Amino acid sequence: MRDDASRARGLMFRRSMPANRGMLFDFERSLPVTMWMKNTYLPLDMVFIRADGTIARIESDTEPLSTRVIASGEPVLSVLELNAGVANKLGLRPGDRIDHPLFRSPR
Repeated sequence: MRDDASRARGLMFRRSMPANRGMLFDFERSLPVTMWMKNTYLPLDMVFIRADGTIARIESDTEPLSTRVIASGEPVLSVLELNAGVANKLGLRPGDRIDHPLFRSPR
């Protein structure tokens, strides 16, 4: 998701997402970001990723429809939203590196 409208909409109003899918938000530059679950019916794992592709933090099993703000805690380039439990199932941990073209190009 590279434009503001798409990022704002994200996974809102969706009732399901295939188990092997996710949504990658590209903020185009590193900055502190906040997310929430307003109008999002799916519990999610939010993986906050630095510009070098390393995971800064993971917010697991977010509460559907919540307006609680979920902060990155530091500047990040992107957030990967996965179905709840997938980050743990994959063994993702802060400090792990994500291999994706987004993190291979200088910003």
